[in-house]
Amino acid sequence: MQPLIRDYSPADRSQVIDLSLRAWEPVHESIERVLGQPIFELLYEEDWRRRQEEEVTATLEDGQTVADWQTKVWVAEVEGRVVGLVSAVSRNTRGEVSLLAVDPDYQGEGIGTALTETATEWLRESGMKIAWVETGGDEGHAPGRRTYEKAGYTRLPIARYFKKL
Repeated sequence: MQPLIRDYSPADRSQVIDLSLRAWEPVHESIERVLGQPIFELLYEEDWRRRQEEEVTATLEDGQTVADWQTKVWVAEVEGRVVGLVSAVSRNTRGEVSLLAVDPDYQGEGIGTALTETATEWLRESGMKIAWVETGGDEGHAPGRRTYEKAGYTRLPIARYFKKL
C-alpha cells in the first residue's frame, strides 16, 4: 500500500491525536512493565494519554520557524484516512525526527519508513549535516527501532536508569 504523504493540516488534528494514542498504547504498557507501576505513575502523573495528547498538540501547533530552528509535520493518508504522522525539527546543522506514530491497523506496511524518509529528506534539504531520532529499548518501541533501522539510522546503545525516591 502506497500512502499519500502530505503536509499536516489543522483539519487532521483529531485523527492524528486518535491514531497517536492508539499507536502509543503498547509503548506505554511496555514502559509500565519495565519500570513498574510506582515509577510509571510518577513519570506520567495520572494519565499518560493526557500527557501524550498535550505533546502531540504542542508539536502540531509548533510548525513554524523560531530563532534558529524550524518544525515541520507530515501525515500519511490512505483512502482519505490519516493513518500516520511524523515531525522533524531542524536546529543549526542537526535535525531530529521528533515524533512518529502509525495507526496500529496500518503498522508493518512501510508507512512509518515512508514518513521517516520524508522527514529525513526535508532535514537534508534544509541543510542539516546529521539527523537523529530517539526511541526506547523496550519491547513496546521495537516497531520504531525497526522503522529507523530500515530508514538507514544507526543505533547507539544508551542506558537510562530510573529509581523511585
